[in-house]
This record gives sequence, C-alpha cells and structure tokens, in this order.
Amino acid sequence: MNSKLSNFTFETQEVWTDSATFNHEFLEQEQGLEMNVETLADFIAMELKNHIQLVTRVEAVHPASLQMVAMRLATEVMRICRSSARIQRSGCVRCWQINLAGHRIAKCLKYYNLGSKQARIELHSTLGAIAYRYIAPMRSPVSFQIRAHLLEDFLQSFYIESLTVFRREYQLAENYTPRTTLELAEYMAFTEQYARRRITLKRGGAQQLLVLRAQGFARRQPAETTLDMELAAEPPRDDGELNRCQAMQQVRASMVSEAHDPAEGFLRDRVIQELVDYLKSNGQADCIDYLILKLQDFSAPEIDDMLGLEARQRDYLQQRFKYHVEKFAKAHQWQLVHQWLGADLEDNLGLNEKQWQAFYQQLQPQQKQLLQLKRSNQSEYAIAQALQWTTKQVQRQWFQLLELAWQFRNGTFKPKVS
Repeated sequence: MNSKLSNFTFETQEVWTDSATFNHEFLEQEQGLEMNVETLADFIAMELKNHIQLVTRVEAVHPASLQMVAMRLATEVMRICRSSARIQRSGCVRCWQINLAGHRIAKCLKYYNLGSKQARIELHSTLGAIAYRYIAPMRSPVSFQIRAHLLEDFLQSFYIESLTVFRREYQLAENYTPRTTLELAEYMAFTEQYARRRITLKRGGAQQLLVLRAQGFARRQPAETTLDMELAAEPPRDDGELNRCQAMQQVRASMVSEAHDPAEGFLRDRVIQELVDYLKSNGQADCIDYLILKLQDFSAPEIDDMLGLEARQRDYLQQRFKYHVEKFAKAHQWQLVHQWLGADLEDNLGLNEKQWQAFYQQLQPQQKQLLQLKRSNQSEYAIAQALQWTTKQVQRQWFQLLELAWQFRNGTFKPKVS
C-alpha cells in the first residue's frame, strides 16, 4: 500500500467468506426451499460459533449473546429477501439467504477477528477515508490537521446516530449498548453497512449515506470558523502570511450507481471484494490503490498526487487496470459480473431480442454449441470433451464470445469487411 495512503487503512482483511465452508446439513436439507427466520438464525449461530472456536480456541461462546446476534442478522437477511423483487424472481430464495447470511457473517467476523481495539481503528479509518474530502466547506483552504479535527468530530456524532438507528431497526431498548466482543463486532459491521447505504437523490442517481451526512456537516460549518481554527493551529510564517493548503478542486459529479433493490447493493459489494481479491492474487497492489481511490471519487490529479504518479506512470497504471478489469469481468468472474449487470445467460447476456438475433448470427457452429453447453451449466472439462478442445481453448473462446456480446450491447460492433 502506498505510504501516502497510510493514514487510512484499506487493506482487505483475510476473512472467512467461502460458502463452501457452510454446514452441509443446512445446505442439503430441503434444497431450494426458503428457510424461516428461526432456521436461518440457527444456521448463522452455528457458523459464528464454529468459526470463533476455530480461530480463537475459545471453547464456550456466550450463548445468549450469540443467539441474539444470529437472530438480528437473520432478520435483516429475511427483510432483504422479502423486499427484493430480483430475489423473489430468482427461483432460489434459499440460495440468496445462504449468500446474504455468509456476507453478513463475514462482515461481523472481520471485526471480531481484529479484536475490539484494532477493530475500532479499522472502522474509523474505513469511514474516515470515505468522509475525509467532504468534511469541510467546498473551496475552503484548510490544512490536513484542521480537516482531521473536523473529521473526528463528525465521526463521533455519526457513531451515535448509527447506534440510535441500530436500536430502532432491531427494536432494542433505548439504552442498549454492545457488551460482548461479538456484539461489538456486530455493531461495527452494521455501522459500516449503514454508512455505505445508497440513498436515491431527487436529481437522479444515488449517493452513500455517509457522504451525504459529511456534506451536511460541512454546510453547517461556517467558512469563518475553519479559518479561525486554521489561524489558531498553524504557526505564522516569517512573512506573517497564513500557510494555507491549495484549495481542492471542484468535486466532480459523483460516480454512483442506482441500488433500489437491496440485492443490487449486495452484488455490488461482492463484485468489488472479488475484484480486490483478484488484483491482490495477481500482485497488482497499485491497481487496488487506484480502484479504491476511484470508488471514493477522487479526481485524476488527486489520485496522481496521493499515489505519487507522473503522467507516464499514470497512463501505464490505467492500461494495466483496464486489462485486469476486463479479464476479471469476462473470464475470472464473468458469472458474478454479468449477474450484477443483469446480463447473465438467462437474460441473453443483456441483449434485447434484436441484438440477440444479430449476435447469434455472428457465431460459428462451435461457438453456438459452446453457448448451449454453458446454458446447461456444464463444467469447462465437460465442454472441452464435447467440443474436443482443451480447457484453455474453452476459456479463450468464451472470452471472445463475451467480448462480442459486450460490443453488441454497447453498440460498438463492427462487422468484418470481407
């Protein structure tokens, strides 16, 4: 991680997220049938208990606390599944329950594994990284030190708001406070999730709730106040002038995505996490830094400054980033990405009827056969056997087929002139 980013920790925690580790009894019983909240809570409690005992070697987990946490997580998963039209249409609500529960469990265990002290630091740095640039009035030339003081005040008030919302959403007593390490981890995971909630705006698009709160905080902070704080905190220079930082550039239009359906937010988070893991496994730490800063809507000059890039280095980094994102989207995790985009095979790769017909006509006989085999959920090995290809050829041909579909979907297809 670049040293200029060290003020805020972005490192991805190695936490348990693989649904394959779930207790098989829950997966095998009544396959495809939706679980009720009690069964789902028992499933979550068992997974939490097993992981805690495995990692911390603690033989006993406070049973009442464990069950209450599990029931709250199960209640949230049930709410999402019932309010999401996409999940209800999927034909496998149980699969979504398992995936969403695993996502919530992993978030909770991330903070549990860190311990209460380090978990607080992690949450503070995560939220601080999101809110930092919005925390002072726009075009206000305040220093890092003053902005950090304002950020501290803002986050403390946000934690209070989050706890109030946590109590209200789970119908807890007004004086409820997390007591055990697991309850504290649950509250921290909730606070991060709450901060990232995407709020639909009147002018269109959406924005993270934490950003909207930070912008509101900045509007209530008079420019004169920040200037007075600056004068008090910064020692005067010899020439008597105030040592000011250069004003930050105008905030660009937010790079936001609509997330009316609760399932969309889950898929978006999953795609980002998988992309970060993919980049890490390929030794692309600088691409991870670039991705994180782009997600926080930093401008190109700001990214250059934070990563210490010159023009040629930035161009090279952008080319590598684009290459890996395309490989991730069309080869490594094509199913997840296309599901998120609403462009999976069940939806004709996101093509309308006219586009699909034109696309299908461009395919060679073996490509059409490949498409049919993919539709029937055949493994790469089985497809290779059927088409008498190697698995590498299957992967390469599928990548080319997806690339062609993207061209049709984006209106960039150009027929080859014979």
